[in-house]
Amino acid sequence: MIRALILPFLAALMAMMPVAYAQPVDGGRAMVELITERERVEPGETFYAAIKMDLDAGWHVYWRNAGDAGLPPQVDVLDGSDVTESSIGPFVWPIPHLLPVVEGEIMDYGYDDRLVLPFPLTIPADAMGSVQLNLLADYLICEEICIPETAEVSLTLPVGPAEPHIEDGMLISKWIAKAPRDFDGEARIDTRNSPWKLSLRTEGGFETGSDIRFYPFGHEISHPADQPLSFGSDGATLSLTPADDSLEAPLEGIVVVETPDGDRAGYTIAAEQGGVFENTAGIAARSASSGAGGKSLIALALAAVIGGLILNLMPCVLPVLSIKAMGMVHAVASGHESEVRSHGLWYTGGVLLSFAALAAAIIAIREATGTANLGFQLQNGPTVAVLTLIMFVIGLWLLGMFELGTSIQNTGNSLASRSGSMGAFFTGVLAAVVGAPCIGPFLGAALGAVLDRPAISVLIVFLAMGLGLALPYLVLSFVPGLSRLLPKPGRWMETLKQFFAFPMFLTAAVLLWTLGAVAGPAAVAWTVAGGTLIAFGIWLVRRGGGALAKAFAAIAVIAGLVYPALTANSSVAAGEGNSQYAEKYETEAWSPQRVAELTAEGRPVFVDFTATWCATCQLNKVTTLKSKAVQNAFAAHDVAFLVADFTRKDPVIAEELKLRQRAGVPMYLWYAAGATEPEILPEVLSQKLVIGLVSTE
Repeated sequence: MIRALILPFLAALMAMMPVAYAQPVDGGRAMVELITERERVEPGETFYAAIKMDLDAGWHVYWRNAGDAGLPPQVDVLDGSDVTESSIGPFVWPIPHLLPVVEGEIMDYGYDDRLVLPFPLTIPADAMGSVQLNLLADYLICEEICIPETAEVSLTLPVGPAEPHIEDGMLISKWIAKAPRDFDGEARIDTRNSPWKLSLRTEGGFETGSDIRFYPFGHEISHPADQPLSFGSDGATLSLTPADDSLEAPLEGIVVVETPDGDRAGYTIAAEQGGVFENTAGIAARSASSGAGGKSLIALALAAVIGGLILNLMPCVLPVLSIKAMGMVHAVASGHESEVRSHGLWYTGGVLLSFAALAAAIIAIREATGTANLGFQLQNGPTVAVLTLIMFVIGLWLLGMFELGTSIQNTGNSLASRSGSMGAFFTGVLAAVVGAPCIGPFLGAALGAVLDRPAISVLIVFLAMGLGLALPYLVLSFVPGLSRLLPKPGRWMETLKQFFAFPMFLTAAVLLWTLGAVAGPAAVAWTVAGGTLIAFGIWLVRRGGGALAKAFAAIAVIAGLVYPALTANSSVAAGEGNSQYAEKYETEAWSPQRVAELTAEGRPVFVDFTATWCATCQLNKVTTLKSKAVQNAFAAHDVAFLVADFTRKDPVIAEELKLRQRAGVPMYLWYAAGATEPEILPEVLSQKLVIGLVSTE
């Protein structure tokens, strides 16, 4: 009887007991609270509790791996608590975001505004009445300065039939959903070269336009370094800058994917050693940290038009354009202005077609290898040999050694002929071919950005550049009155025509120098022999004679062009690139490993990415880098001078250019003493600029 009366009374009393309740604690720069998904707990059950932190504006706390600096939050059990350390499981870490402390030098990972850190909590099996939770939240909170703070948080949970806390339970569930989930694909890390390649393969790949970032659990990679990204049909590949030379264990961390509409998802990976998966690195994505990468396609196209206009003044293009200019002078004087317009269109067509072909080649190479650079055609021995001979032949023509159809005095009468139109077209082709390596000083950064964009963007920018190159002649051809401002023809034109033969011969000489660095001295010798054969064939034709003499002449010209191209494709290694400096300048060959060693020693480092065929590179050497003032400044401040010679193909250099969002050489990197990431200098240097950088050390 008594038992029957007491049990209902105890049950009613238990129902009236207060549910879990706690007050937030002011830790100084954050309000900290202990919350759970239960209002009432059962003995022995496990559920989620959480540390909730509302941070002051502008302050942040850290992820499990803080990055270059900082400490993650932690909890400790205080005296008087009914649970032990073993009753508390590890935090469920939500996806962090980047915290750039010093741009390019110190990068952290963490959270601001609000953070909820869930953790599993097990109630003692013998719990009765209530369970007291007394925990110490210990965390480092930072703005411009960092302050260690603690907050003692407590919570009393009645013991009885389990009862959920609706509001706090929903909040904890929301933050658990922000944690990364297991990656449903495969991950590999290729550490054979620097930068490392993190290759992710998953069914269906990633949404085009997504941004992907790897957050490591450890410190194997450089946290502030950019992570260039390329997409393939089956996934993506990230380029990671290593912090150490080797990786002994799998690379562990999370991959955070942010879609174009702003949704973020994280995936836990443990990348084993292995090569890059096929079909995971096709089209490169624009780097978010690149200044040029943020430009719109319209802005890049306008910059390309301006660069093409300036290209008309470059020494490597001007001799070719003189051919077109002299033809226009005669055409206008002869009253064939309608044909002038036709030839302006043919010339523009030749330029645009050539730039379109260059864009197509770069896109194809990028699809096949994952990277492509301007100037790649001058890393090919046969191409350089043939270009050398073409420049030589044009020089002979300008000197009057032979005529292309009609003499210069009758140029006007031939403008209506098909051969004249084709001549204008191929003049445009030639101008584009010899002008491509001169693009760097004006569009290096912009083209570095567009080369990583979709194929249509690459094509648009290259066509815009071609339009800029052709625009002056197109305008002269179509605007009434402008063409009449051209000087009248006369003997001066024949003299000027012959004068321009010598820049063509000098261009051929520079190409021979490049050929020696690319394919070796034998290729140079055979190209000179080929030029001799061509000159011999021209001499035979000039002497007159029958069909036999003309046949010998044709054989000599063909052999002079073909055989040097074959020998220039020899697999025999070329000698040391001519773009290297003399020994007195105390240069070293560049490599990522050597840069890491020198920067670890605290030495300032200057890196010259150069090539024999790069005219701007050679100009910078003569005017700045080989000057006594610059070399004395390097010596006085113990600057390590590294040279990355891109005369011949080098995949490591190509990757570094891609990493720095540059389309080709020249590129100059300056590592100040103690810096691990470089400053990218302008493509055109001055002594004042370089000495000013060095003198700040």
